[in-house]
Amino acid sequence: MGRDQGRAIQETELEKDRARYGLLAVVVSNLAIAAVAVFGVWQLDGDKAVIVGILTAAFTAVSSTTTAYLGIKAVSNTAKSIALGEGQARRHTEATPPAPPAQRTS
Repeated sequence: MGRDQGRAIQETELEKDRARYGLLAVVVSNLAIAAVAVFGVWQLDGDKAVIVGILTAAFTAVSSTTTAYLGIKAVSNTAKSIALGEGQARRHTEATPPAPPAQRTS
């Protein structure tokens, strides 16, 4: 296994760990928000206006946290694939000389 292959494997493992722990952080924070919301609703004993406010805030927090994580992950994956694609295209064009311009036939 060459140095480049070893580095690629380490980068892949690092990216998997980042994705795993990022997802774990989102899930744990969403569970904490849900637990606090349930506890708050349980303590209110039927005040419907406040219960709606708590549930709305909890839903907003969970959805924005999840959306932020997924958005950042999507942008990161897209940027990585673009960078890898450009690097491969650049290596390919450096390896082969440019083709001569085509002549017109009229």
